[in-house]
Amino acid sequence: MVHFEPKDDAAEREDAGMASVTYLPGAGPGMPRRSPLEVQSPLVNSFAAAAAAAEAEAEALAAAAANEADIEMQLDDRADDAAIAAADALDQRERAEKVLLHRLRARSLSTVEALLVLNATGVDSGDASEIIEKFSELNYLDEAKLADQIIHSHNVRKGLGRTGVEAEMRRRKLDPSVMLDKLEELPDDEAERAIDLATKRMTQLERFDDQTIDRRLTGFLMRKGYSSASVRLAVKAAMDSRGGGGASRVRFR
Repeated sequence: MVHFEPKDDAAEREDAGMASVTYLPGAGPGMPRRSPLEVQSPLVNSFAAAAAAAEAEAEALAAAAANEADIEMQLDDRADDAAIAAADALDQRERAEKVLLHRLRARSLSTVEALLVLNATGVDSGDASEIIEKFSELNYLDEAKLADQIIHSHNVRKGLGRTGVEAEMRRRKLDPSVMLDKLEELPDDEAERAIDLATKRMTQLERFDDQTIDRRLTGFLMRKGYSSASVRLAVKAAMDSRGGGGASRVRFR
């Protein structure tokens, strides 16, 4: 009976003409085989994590860029709105100046009257004040000149007394200090002016009785703005002048 001695694996491969197998570190005969994917899984997982992190960072950068673009767009919109508002304000101010200039070409205005004109245009109060200052510097608004015009038209031409002139100045809303200075410049001839007016008016009242003449002359002179004392003197002088050619027999020095 023949006995066979077992040979090791290397001897069997040599006998069979096969090369010997060299095992990787940590591996040996009889160990289960692992797929290449299993062997590389730690490296793959590392690459995947890095890719995910890069993608997340890219998304964050994109979101930040979009947010920055939105902020810039909002700032641009606000700047555009501010520019439009400034242009509208400028256009409104120019229109207000043109309106006021047109009114001043028609007649002189006091400062208060000019402000009322500007307020009616809807211009901002600050712009209105600046326009008033500008027009005053250009002498488009001159209250002293306006006061002189009122004195000429109401005292010289219409024959109004001091009270009547003052009433007109107040109606035109002149500055009180300007008004007071100009009224002090009026000549002290109110009594003579009242007598002159009453005498001329007498020619239209001669057909009435003395009581009616007195009442009508008094009312006429009072409406002209003459003081009570000047009115009494004028009425008496006018009535005394009847039949004397219309010339008053009363004279004042």
